[in-house]
Amino acid sequence: MSEWVKRGLVFETARDGVGGWMCHSALTPTPYRIDDDRIRVYAGFRDADGVSRIGYVDVRADYPATIVRVSTEPVLDIGRDGCFDDNGVILGDVVDAPGGLHMFYVGFQRVAKAKFLAFTGLAVSTDGGDHFRRVQETPILDRAPGRSTIGAVHSVIHENGHWRLWYAAGDDWEIIGGQPFPRYHIRHVETDDLESLPRRDQVCVQPRGSEYRIGRPRVYRQGGKYVMYFTRGNLGGEYFPGVAYSEDGVRWERRDEALGMTLSASGWDSQVICYPALIPQRDKLLMFYNGNDMGVDGFGVAEADGAHFGGGADVHG
Repeated sequence: MSEWVKRGLVFETARDGVGGWMCHSALTPTPYRIDDDRIRVYAGFRDADGVSRIGYVDVRADYPATIVRVSTEPVLDIGRDGCFDDNGVILGDVVDAPGGLHMFYVGFQRVAKAKFLAFTGLAVSTDGGDHFRRVQETPILDRAPGRSTIGAVHSVIHENGHWRLWYAAGDDWEIIGGQPFPRYHIRHVETDDLESLPRRDQVCVQPRGSEYRIGRPRVYRQGGKYVMYFTRGNLGGEYFPGVAYSEDGVRWERRDEALGMTLSASGWDSQVICYPALIPQRDKLLMFYNGNDMGVDGFGVAEADGAHFGGGADVHG
């Protein structure tokens, strides 16, 4: 197993942000290859009120710690008042498919008797990812038994006209120090039609031990098999990635020790590492990720030898 070599905080939102909608944070950074020279990292940037909108940071593919361009306005703004995404949007996944670049995003809504609700919307770009238009103002993955508060898609694979989606499902809250924190686990559903997602799905990964939440699944094909990177939180305050492997994408074996990454001694990722997302670059593998306080400072990047992934990995996106 190769170890990840950290290249530092790439995008520091307070320093590199453009406009009031980019005051702090760069949530769930998700890489997408524009061309041989550029990787676009979509992320959720928060304003002074903590409301997130989706924009992007382009970096040099061969030198991913070098910023090339920053979006001057959101590629996807918050939804209309009263809609499921009127209080923030963060990135789930971006997938090339017939009709354009599909963005699966998580919309947040504030309600009187819960900390928030979070469900999944879909927007499509026909200009290569510079602007996205909502397919509908309602979620494609909405409330259902077992996911009354959270249904957050974070990984999508599209092949042969068939869609496979992995998401966090939440139904209740963990009270820690008198404050509510969402409880959730990872589930999977597949369909030929995004307008009609089946209500029947499969449980993939559940919390264990002192964990109460496990989510932001990022699933990649690995030589006919699957590997998942996720983020887990426990009652002791730890928030750190884990890894699981699967033959079919439904039944998973956790091997968190295979991550090959540790907290830094000091600085922006010394307390938390979370939301890793991978993309291959020549003979290397790049990991974009968040640090302390779920990415309040921005996002960073780490590199590993391509062999870390078993070689020949088909990293979607």
